[in-house]
Amino acid sequence: MLPLTLPVLRLLSDGTFHSGEKLAALLGVSRASIWNALQGVEKLGVTLYKVRGRGYQLAQSIEWLDSSQVYSHLGESASQLQIQIMDVVDSTNAQLLQKAAQHGAGAQCVAAEFQTLGRGRRGRSWHASLGGALTFSLLWRFNVGAAQLSGLSLAIGVALTRAMRELGVANAQLKWPNDLLYDYRKLGGVLIELQGDALGPSFTVIGVGLNVQLNDYIRNRIDQDAVDLVSLRNEKTSRNEVLAVALRHMLQVLNKFESAGFEALRGEWESMHAYQDKSVALHMPDGSQITGQVRGVSADGALILETVSGERRFGSGEISLRPTTHPVSNEEIK
Repeated sequence: MLPLTLPVLRLLSDGTFHSGEKLAALLGVSRASIWNALQGVEKLGVTLYKVRGRGYQLAQSIEWLDSSQVYSHLGESASQLQIQIMDVVDSTNAQLLQKAAQHGAGAQCVAAEFQTLGRGRRGRSWHASLGGALTFSLLWRFNVGAAQLSGLSLAIGVALTRAMRELGVANAQLKWPNDLLYDYRKLGGVLIELQGDALGPSFTVIGVGLNVQLNDYIRNRIDQDAVDLVSLRNEKTSRNEVLAVALRHMLQVLNKFESAGFEALRGEWESMHAYQDKSVALHMPDGSQITGQVRGVSADGALILETVSGERRFGSGEISLRPTTHPVSNEEIK
């Protein structure tokens, strides 16, 4: 992506045709520079129409992230954190890890229009289109050591599920340890990175990815069933509002987690788990599988599985949970 690419796309974000000559004049560059800036934008998940004599048009308008709008939606929570919107970054987690090392403010959020190295759990890439996803990270500092933060990723899952339900997605659920689901299809995910001394203090960077509006290009690159907020809400969805609602619930949960730990949220998490009391297979790092029925989670966030050899507990690590039979979604029932 060239430095000029996003400025040009911002001018095109109203969804109407703009000539290359007009765009060049507005940005003080040549028409050739405009042409070069728009080459390969399909890799950003953007569909661009090019019509001789009319110019360029985006197939779909883009709502850009705006910190002032996010603050306005946050209400009383706005004073609790700093928000920075960036155009293109390697990953929002990486940006905040750098800020944390520089001993910046305690509660900071970085959201990006596009990540070049966005990633999820187990090293997987996070695929998102420009304007079609919400990718952000939150830095939070604790006085306790990192070892005492077990269950934090599950607590954040509770926060995001609450946020989705406030936004009208009443049946949003969770998949252990860090996926946000709707009808067993992935709506979002969490990636948490912890650093600090054994006895404290410590900090965490909480990375979140949410599907706001998936297009065919991105959907074809995702290796699992996925769903987006726009299709679930059946209405136009503001990414700035979604970011604010998610952050507000995350702040509430983090304050509760800091004072009472995951135990205070465990029952709520279990009620949100899509696989509670269902048969699943755990795919282990060595390639083996362990099957059983999910009986909940422990106070430290470990999965409790009832197996033929008795009840066992599993930390998240590199374990992957999958159903032993294909679950029936509401869409399949209709």
